Amino acid sequence: MKPYYYANKNPMDVFSFTLPTEIVYGPGVLARLPQEMKRLGCTRPVIITDAGIMKAGIAERVNDLVAAAGYEFIVYSGVEANPKDVNCEECAGMARAFGADSLIAVGGGSPIDCAKAVGVLLAHNADKIKPYEGKTAATKPQVPLIAIPTTAGTGSELTFSAVITDTANHYKMTVKSPFTAARLALCDPELTVSVPPMVTASTGVDALTHAIEGYTANCGEPIADAFALYSIELIYHNLEKAVKNGADLEARSAMLMGSMLGGMSFSHSDVASVHCVAESLGGMYDLPHGMCNAIFLPYVMEYNMDYCVEKYARVAQAMGFVFEDACEGAKMAVQAVKDLCRAVGLPDFRSQNVKTEDFDAIAERSAKNISTGSNPRPMSREDYLEVLRMAYNA
Repeated sequence: MKPYYYANKNPMDVFSFTLPTEIVYGPGVLARLPQEMKRLGCTRPVIITDAGIMKAGIAERVNDLVAAAGYEFIVYSGVEANPKDVNCEECAGMARAFGADSLIAVGGGSPIDCAKAVGVLLAHNADKIKPYEGKTAATKPQVPLIAIPTTAGTGSELTFSAVITDTANHYKMTVKSPFTAARLALCDPELTVSVPPMVTASTGVDALTHAIEGYTANCGEPIADAFALYSIELIYHNLEKAVKNGADLEARSAMLMGSMLGGMSFSHSDVASVHCVAESLGGMYDLPHGMCNAIFLPYVMEYNMDYCVEKYARVAQAMGFVFEDACEGAKMAVQAVKDLCRAVGLPDFRSQNVKTEDFDAIAERSAKNISTGSNPRPMSREDYLEVLRMAYNA
């Protein structure tokens, strides 16, 4: 079968690609934090994290490194899952009072996204994050942000986006701008070995969702595609290993790299309808974002099938499948995602206790999400209702 490197794209199209974040990657690179801080001029940081990272002892390791280097710092550990606007605003107030000149985010997507929003608030001398929703409102450079990911999932350490829960309206808003990006991503796979199996599974499929949606979104470009396809290859072949043996550093390293590549892909392309549903559920039910993505990825892929057969066939190739035609390959890709989710023990939609009477509201919010237009298949409220029912009745 012929390769589908440029499926439904013209390689002569004009595009731009910006990656403002420097990457330092590898086992043990956390120890380089003090020298990286010195190089970036970070002398008075706020360390932003959550209760789980504090309990795991990872935040303490970071604190000890910063303290041993002689820097004054404060810690904000109040970041909630699906970070809230009130978390960002509280932390920004603390940072101002402390006179912070930098931010260090330690954790998964929640602390990193919170830190990005804090940076926006500091840069704009603002108290509320709501006015910075969207792709154009954040216009000023922020203080240096060092992102230290502890999960292989969100890729937030390399994206331009911060997804923040609007607590007044119970929905997830996106603050997106190159100005929100971290100055440095310090990516140490050793920090991921203590992640529990179910979190490894859900964040891993979250990363796979980023790669697949980044590749199939109708606003992609070739560099983002390349990141996405290698991300799919790494995640598909290593997620189950990482779930079953968390101490497998080779698998953990491959997963972190896959997550990073997936983050770079969708940040320069977009996500699509899987995220639209996941963000609606997260806003209404406060369900884990990665879990929601994992639940809906195969069903949105199935619903999109007729609109991106060749791209899904290329996804199947990245997974290592051999087939005779694109239609066969596309079906293999969808089935492979279903099988992987089952193999790593992810739950089904019914188990999340979402009320069927809320489906209309979930579908309506999903249709209004800013990424709905990037889905390869046009999606209305009725289309989202169909996907919800598919997942619920599976």
